Amino acid sequence: MSRLPLSRHFFPACLAASAALVASLSLHAQPPINVPASAPAHVHPLPTLREQAAEQQAWLEARMDRVLPALMQEYGVDMWILSMREYAEDPVFWSITSPTTFAARRRSIYVMSLQPDGSVERLALGGSSQGGVFEAFRSTRPAPTQDTGELVGDEQWRLLRELIEDRDPDNIALNIDSEWAFSDGLHAGEREVLEEALGPYLERVVREPRLAMNYIALRIPEMMPRYRKVMETVHSVISEAFSNAVITPGETTTEDVIWWMRQRVQDLGYQVWFQPSVDVSREGDGRISGNTVIQPGDLLWTDFGVVAMNLHTDTQHLGYVLKPGETDAPDGLKACLADSNRMQELLLEEMEPGRTGNDILALTLARMAAEGITGTVYTHPIGDHGHGAGPLIGRWDAQEGVPIRGDAVLLPSTWHSIELQATKAIPEWGGQEANCRQEEEAYLDENGERHWVFRRQEAFHLVW
Repeated sequence: MSRLPLSRHFFPACLAASAALVASLSLHAQPPINVPASAPAHVHPLPTLREQAAEQQAWLEARMDRVLPALMQEYGVDMWILSMREYAEDPVFWSITSPTTFAARRRSIYVMSLQPDGSVERLALGGSSQGGVFEAFRSTRPAPTQDTGELVGDEQWRLLRELIEDRDPDNIALNIDSEWAFSDGLHAGEREVLEEALGPYLERVVREPRLAMNYIALRIPEMMPRYRKVMETVHSVISEAFSNAVITPGETTTEDVIWWMRQRVQDLGYQVWFQPSVDVSREGDGRISGNTVIQPGDLLWTDFGVVAMNLHTDTQHLGYVLKPGETDAPDGLKACLADSNRMQELLLEEMEPGRTGNDILALTLARMAAEGITGTVYTHPIGDHGHGAGPLIGRWDAQEGVPIRGDAVLLPSTWHSIELQATKAIPEWGGQEANCRQEEEAYLDENGERHWVFRRQEAFHLVW
């Protein structure tokens, strides 16, 4: 097996998911569900913690059995070593561990070795078996000291060296990278002692950032039914927050709505991964950040992300507070929302697997310009993390492209937060501009086709 290159500039060169991987994921494909915009969203309480753990454990086993071997073969990695200490975990740790594991145990070393038949041997030197996903490694050689059954200190490094010598891999991947946080989980002090333990095998160390990044990024279809319910719950909570059930114009503040949303999902057993945002844009005043009393005629906006069963969401919706005598938002604001919706369509059409994030951004912006739409695109992957592993499609402050992180290739079987904003002059506001900021979860299925996880917002939430 050939040595792997150290170059970080590899993403535009190839589509990083193998045909075998796509085929293996397709075995359990979930058909997309098109939800009408007028259909009410429902809250889906989570099952019991025990039931959640069983569901998550099944996902873990499927990812380790199907995703990991295909990626190691795709990138020519013989052995992958993850080494970490308690509270200094590698980002990959949370994607290879059981839902009943909350931190690394003292020092946890996980070794994954590609086998001739294409399977992966998974061994743990310290830490747990993660529900049977890993096998505890014990020496077959005489130990220099009495074996207490607890792997500590030098003994772990001795066992790791023994394991490597027995398997004699052509290369050993370590998570070291200057650009991708998901691929840079080997802490500085841990790296020093690990490299010492490797001895002559240090010469076989390679860096393959795509292995960590795409193992985290790739979604198995079995996750989608649960994720769809989580997204429907998010829509339901926002709909209630941006209604008279929560908002009394002239009395309720944006902070009141923020804390109501956070408490609501906490009561449902969900969590948030950032403090929610709510602000208003107002005729004559523009966008108002910070705590303010919500008034008739305000354009409402929220940025709201929840976590359930380690599945993250990131959603931005818009609302409007009707003035006396109004029955709908002004036509100018509705035109702004229509532009934002059109941007979503253009972006999804350009999100073809094999393209880089920067390619997709440039193509989308060109089509926007051709249609006379003004706005910005700043879409990101999502999944095990809110700002997930994979290609960035723009940043709000980098519409010319994102160096390196925008050069990653878009893969099938991935989830993305379609985040963008349209800017429009509003005639009813005397030509004052408004920003229609939207963010909605979409996914690429195993064939690369694009779908909304639940649905997108096509009309304002209305407060009377």
